[in-house]
Amino acid sequence: MSAGQGDPSGPTRSDRSDRSDRGEDADGTGADRGSSLPPIDFWFDFISPFGYFASLRIDALAARHGREVDWHPLLIGVTVLKVMGLKPLMQTPLKADYARREIRRYERRHGLRLGRAIDGEPMNPLPAGRAFAHLRRHAPAIATPFARAVLEDYWICGRQMDHREALADTARRAGLPAAPIDAALADPVAADLLRAEVDAAITRGVFGSPFVIVDGEPFFGVDKLALIDEWLAAGGW
Repeated sequence: MSAGQGDPSGPTRSDRSDRSDRGEDADGTGADRGSSLPPIDFWFDFISPFGYFASLRIDALAARHGREVDWHPLLIGVTVLKVMGLKPLMQTPLKADYARREIRRYERRHGLRLGRAIDGEPMNPLPAGRAFAHLRRHAPAIATPFARAVLEDYWICGRQMDHREALADTARRAGLPAAPIDAALADPVAADLLRAEVDAAITRGVFGSPFVIVDGEPFFGVDKLALIDEWLAAGGW
């Protein structure tokens, strides 16, 4: 979905990843760790620009309602291309033109500027997805910070994030501990963990990125965040 060359010395941890925008405390944990309410499930694919957009807002949205967010990896190459039998978004006539317009409109509305060409060849999402799935299982406290750092480097800084060295460097610059990152990048079991995540997502009806489930209610698309906010405020309808 994208592969343009961004400036490798471009933005670092900008205000887009400011903890206050994510509803976090100073230690990087959720705003209300003691909440007894069930978490909101959030699925995204690292190669989805709309998934990236949602990742910038989902935690703060949930925190406003006393909720935490459980981030999950997704592979739209499996759910959309294989299971649904559809073409990639940017190879679909008419819809691709709309997606380009929608992305640019979203950037203007939220003061963002992607560092990648939307029409370019996307990175291979497997290394990042596998590492994230491994961290979710073995080092959950750093799984979401790792995902955020990779998304920022890929979508804003334009870095190619489909090999171990780049992922390890991103994690290091984000201040994440080296040992669990190295294990996540090297352990072959990570492939099985990612496969299990995707299979579980399909079982729950998840197909695109971003996809959110709130108390059993599914919502697809970054444009649904406002609706999710209303749903949580009202307690559903």
